[in-house]
Amino acid sequence: MRKISILFILITWCSVGQNKQLLYGFSEIPQALLLNPGGKVSNMGYFGIPLASHLHLSAATSGGTVYDLFAVDGVNFNIKLENFINTAKPEDFYTANQQLEVLSGGFSLNNNYGKDQYISFGIYQEFDFIAYFPKDFAVLALEGNQGNIGRPFSADHISARSEVISVWHLGYNKKVSDKFTYGVRGKIYSSVINATTTKNEGSFITTTSDNNFYQHIFNLDIALQTSGYTSDGIEPRFEPSDVSKRLLLGGNLGLGFDIGFTYNLTKQLTLDASLQDIGFIRHSKDVENYKVKGDFIFEGVDPIFFDQNEGDTADEFFSNIEQEFEDLFDVNDNEEAYTTWRPVKFNTSLNYSFGEEKTKDCNCLEGETLYVNKIGAQLYAIQRSKGPQLALTAYYYRRFFKGLRAKVSYTLDSYTFNNIGLGLSTHIGGANFYILADNFLQYQNIYDAQSVSLQLGFNYIFNKK
Repeated sequence: MRKISILFILITWCSVGQNKQLLYGFSEIPQALLLNPGGKVSNMGYFGIPLASHLHLSAATSGGTVYDLFAVDGVNFNIKLENFINTAKPEDFYTANQQLEVLSGGFSLNNNYGKDQYISFGIYQEFDFIAYFPKDFAVLALEGNQGNIGRPFSADHISARSEVISVWHLGYNKKVSDKFTYGVRGKIYSSVINATTTKNEGSFITTTSDNNFYQHIFNLDIALQTSGYTSDGIEPRFEPSDVSKRLLLGGNLGLGFDIGFTYNLTKQLTLDASLQDIGFIRHSKDVENYKVKGDFIFEGVDPIFFDQNEGDTADEFFSNIEQEFEDLFDVNDNEEAYTTWRPVKFNTSLNYSFGEEKTKDCNCLEGETLYVNKIGAQLYAIQRSKGPQLALTAYYYRRFFKGLRAKVSYTLDSYTFNNIGLGLSTHIGGANFYILADNFLQYQNIYDAQSVSLQLGFNYIFNKK
């Protein structure tokens, strides 16, 4: 059981947050429209370099880190593991999110409907994982139940979800006036693989017994829903050939949409907001579900071998014990379809622009007023099974020369209070390369970092004249 606990800790540390505060509002990067379809558009069109236009990788934990367990500091590993589990809380969560943009593009509409309309489209693959720390069961695995007689272990500490999907999307952006821009993005989701166990209730408790040493009482209502792990409901298996088929709309399908807007309160003060992934996926193919519900009592077995099982070997005796324990639980194994809702994300920011950019030839402004500086604050939230997760960011944006943009951010979130990020976007002619990194101060000891993040990509942009 201790090995299982260690494995769980290692897996859940390798985690990621979905907050992209450096990319949000960075209008010179076309992928910013994925975070707010109603954001400002600063190009006539673009296309992303296939499989290289956007890659997002990061890691985060609101609890302990790998360094807490494996630091070379002379402390015994068993002591570190005990401290790790004892200081963890059931509210600690570990998330993972990775995105790879397969194809993307956008273009301005110059027709009878107006010149200030913009269409964007694309396909991206996404991996998402979240797990809350199962505090009670980690303690049970570490200490056993003999020293915890009468203590209930809560099943609602078990909450996790993991999935791989592809997203096909089409967005519309409309600049209504110099003050107001709005946008909407429609999405088709295709699930490659999914595992969800989030609505668990009940408890396990050990008490003394009149019939044996101990009595184990289970009051459980737990379930695990999966899709994509089986093929035709025959046996659990996952073939590599299934991936491409399911990515190309051959998996379990769903629908969703994003909405957003940008509003200039004054010439220099701007408010924007967006909601992403308001949608669902219906899982009806390759489904395998497991459910345990009811009250169960297990009093163990008589340790005297020769009364009822005379002639049995020790292996046979303990096999009978294992089988008796497994038979105790009535596991409902079914292939019923189920629905998962997308984790809705909310972004909003208020920013102030200053420092007018002048032309080299005269002291006049060049068309629409451009500013070389911008400061602002951004709020991010994502809905999870045990409530929303929040992050607050302050940032400074600067235009350097003609082809370099930079953004520095400071973020307070559930992971850390000293997350400083830096983003750069270069523009040489129509070629655009960007790189955005969070929490780079912790890169000096990445094993002790609460969160790290990296985004990068290549585009070709058709600039406005």
